[in-house]
Amino acid sequence: MALKTGLFGGTFDPPHLAHVALARIALEQLGLDRVLWVPAGRPWQKQGESPAEHRRAMVELLIAGESRFALDASEIERAGPSYTIDTVREHAGEDLFLIIGQDQLARLDTWHEWQELCRSVTLAVAARADQVVQTNDSVRQIHPRIARLDLPPMNHSSTFIRAMVARGEDPSPLVGTAVAGYIAQHRLYSEKQ
Repeated sequence: MALKTGLFGGTFDPPHLAHVALARIALEQLGLDRVLWVPAGRPWQKQGESPAEHRRAMVELLIAGESRFALDASEIERAGPSYTIDTVREHAGEDLFLIIGQDQLARLDTWHEWQELCRSVTLAVAARADQVVQTNDSVRQIHPRIARLDLPPMNHSSTFIRAMVARGEDPSPLVGTAVAGYIAQHRLYSEKQ
């Protein structure tokens, strides 16, 4: 029987407790064996992220102690832009669930080799209770397998946390003490960075 694996990718700049909540929901609702956290090495659709070694270290700190969470550093270690399809190919033979948000689903057809990606995974889409999971017309034509992840209301965002740290506020309630300590130690997101 194939391993049921959730791939949870992102910039994770910084990773936070809402990410943990979503990964746990995916484990429970989808009956996954594990969730692989995949920090993007060089996100081709984003710029200005913190260095990969910091984002990797923060993910490791955040997921420590959860036996069904593991770091997959393949996108950080891979040369060139980070494409999700390359990570999916590395896990061929596993029953893969790509954990994404509704916002990512809406623009999935801008991703590199998105048609193959849709055929290779089940899309596990996080949606709030009042949201309907909707794809755009291009993605709908591929007929991807979609599983809904019911997400409780959470207002965490990495953008908000970076702004919070830049104002000198303590991010511990949103990222946990280990990640907050790492941010402080390396003076990440401060205006003096």
